[in-house]
Amino acid sequence: MQVPRGEIFGLIGPNGAGKTTLIRALVGSLRPTFGDVSVLGLDPSVDRWHLRQRIGYMPQRPALYDDLTLAANVAFFLAGHRRGDGDELVTEALEFVGLADRAHDRVHTLSGGMQQRLSLACTLVHKPEVLFLDEPTSGVDPELRASFWAGFRRLAGTGITILVSTHQMDEAHACDRIAIVSGGVLVAEDSPGNLASGARAAVRIWRNGTMSEHRVDDYRTQLPALVAGTPVERIEIDHETLEDVVLRLIRGET
Repeated sequence: MQVPRGEIFGLIGPNGAGKTTLIRALVGSLRPTFGDVSVLGLDPSVDRWHLRQRIGYMPQRPALYDDLTLAANVAFFLAGHRRGDGDELVTEALEFVGLADRAHDRVHTLSGGMQQRLSLACTLVHKPEVLFLDEPTSGVDPELRASFWAGFRRLAGTGITILVSTHQMDEAHACDRIAIVSGGVLVAEDSPGNLASGARAAVRIWRNGTMSEHRVDDYRTQLPALVAGTPVERIEIDHETLEDVVLRLIRGET
């Protein structure tokens, strides 16, 4: 698969599908057993040091130091990138996630959702070109999820590329394109809209007090033929959601 600059690309799939393994291979934490991997023109296994200066990685579980302040945590992650404008970058990262007012509080005083926000700040502080986010909204409330995704869209608008894994179908809809992964295999790759356009439907039509049901692949194009002829009294359409399409593809159903 290929992900162009400035795109939000989603990885969708069940637990154990290989999403985290793929992300770890892309950031250089795992060496692929076969195949080729290139991120920003670099091989993560060979050019690990140079690549990590240009990418940000947010794991599923925040890797934070409970006894340090928020600012100290962000500064610690920034130190490995040897940037000279440290204080300014730390403040900017905390402002982006809405935690600037808690900069001098210790991490153990934060809720789980706030720790996720701090983890994102640590990921963003060195101004990466590509972000790898492994289920970044896991365990956070709907309002915070919406805030995260608004932030992701702002970042993508500046040219930052984002690869994010998620189980949430509303988050899948917010991606420019998604890849469905199952058992370590790329099952499908397309925009959410294009995948949803392949949704099937059950169309129920009433004529003269009698109902007939039709299973169709594309009711938008097939409906005119179904209702032609005898006057129709009533129509019901029950179509698949994007989640239904994803589940069908994962199960290998045709």
